[in-house]
Amino acid sequence: MSLFRLDASVFPARSASRELADLVEAEWVAAHPDSSVTRRDIAADPVPATAWVDAVTGGMTPEADRSPGQREALTLARTFADEMIDADALLFAVPLYNYGVSQHFKSWFDVAYTDPRIDPQGTALNGKPATLVTVLGGNYAPGTPKEGWDHSTGWLRRVLQDVWGLDLRVVQRPFTLVGVNPALDAFADTAAELREQAEAGARRSGREIAEAHRARVA
Repeated sequence: MSLFRLDASVFPARSASRELADLVEAEWVAAHPDSSVTRRDIAADPVPATAWVDAVTGGMTPEADRSPGQREALTLARTFADEMIDADALLFAVPLYNYGVSQHFKSWFDVAYTDPRIDPQGTALNGKPATLVTVLGGNYAPGTPKEGWDHSTGWLRRVLQDVWGLDLRVVQRPFTLVGVNPALDAFADTAAELREQAEAGARRSGREIAEAHRARVA
């Protein structure tokens, strides 16, 4: 029994995404006390910038002709894929940065995606229970002044749910910069409500992926 957890926050000491992921993990572990947790912190240990190109070109190069960089990148891709394939459930904690996808997550995904076991034709992840925790400094919900500026959550849902076929739940907490950015002070009450909702959703999601795994193996 195992949970794979990936964190992408570059601010671990005050990370809202990690706090929510902790709640998801706690519920999983409470339901499966003997479970191990495989962790990958892609902010503390970022994927090399050249790894994706090396993995792609290495996959098109005969093994005997591959460069050391290509071999290393292909090994990294297999490692990333193995960590998810070997896990019973998956947890991704990925903040929105500058209105888009975290560069650390995009680099990790691109390399992992070169492993043929988890491409759309041969994905070994289909139906595996998963939670995406994502946090937003502002609020980009319908009707807000910056509606549509969140260019991360939709992409993350697309690649995790539609490309890899995960049985995905999404927990989102907006307004994490309230209390940090004085321009957002007027939204303190709303931010507090959204935080409570996100924390409740994280706990619920942790229970749900635990139950989904039980149902999957029953």
